[in-house]
Amino acid sequence: MSQREIDDRLQAARRFARDAGNLVMRYFAEGVPADRKADDSPVTRADREAEWLLREAIQKAFPGDGVLGEEHGEIEGTSPYRWILDPIDGTKSFISGVPLFGTLIGVQRDGESVLGVIELPALDKRIHAATGQGAWWQEGTGELRRAHVSTTPTLADGFYVTSEVRSFQKRSASIVHQQLEEASWYARTWGDCYGYFLVATGRATVMVDPALHVWDAAALLPVITEAGGAYTDWAGEPSTTSGDGVGSNGLVHAEVLAITRPFARRPHLH
Repeated sequence: MSQREIDDRLQAARRFARDAGNLVMRYFAEGVPADRKADDSPVTRADREAEWLLREAIQKAFPGDGVLGEEHGEIEGTSPYRWILDPIDGTKSFISGVPLFGTLIGVQRDGESVLGVIELPALDKRIHAATGQGAWWQEGTGELRRAHVSTTPTLADGFYVTSEVRSFQKRSASIVHQQLEEASWYARTWGDCYGYFLVATGRATVMVDPALHVWDAAALLPVITEAGGAYTDWAGEPSTTSGDGVGSNGLVHAEVLAITRPFARRPHLH
């Protein structure tokens, strides 16, 4: 793996995410109507335009790379790299005037997630990571700071975050949320990518999602792991394609998996 290739894409991803975030914020300030997709999730003009902005920038800078986005499908590449885009992660928050949404950019090399960027434009915060380089976060125009997960040893001392309780109900796993909430010191539904940002920067102890697409997850794995935590699916595999996810400080991960694993979509492989 060429470190220069990774570095070039990381710096570009950070710029592209800022540009997409600026576009999205223009619509956030004005308010924008939403359509419902086939899966009943909302989509807006801001989602579509931000993804086009990202795609055009990527194809201009790295014309051989593949691109997969939530709103506009996949373009096959000729290089080992594939960009995975979620222009607005947390569209329900976005259309409701809640600032806890973000732009996600993940990059894979030969199918392995090697870098991730989470841009939170309404909060003016962001975090990025690349394999072997740690995770770094920034607020406003301040200095980059090394991101570290918390040292909370148990769920009983910890802060559990998720996105939407009804998502557990939809996969007949309401008991998972109930047990996590009861096992934790306290819990909040400050979810989507903001929840993972909280984990990576040491505030939340664990974020659990019962429903994830690859464009939701691709940026999360490198960010959480490079911050010193653990990112897996509900079965305990470091996957971004299983349809669910757990991001934690690592210390509580086994405790969380003991709750999620009986409801995993596929059996644990080890």
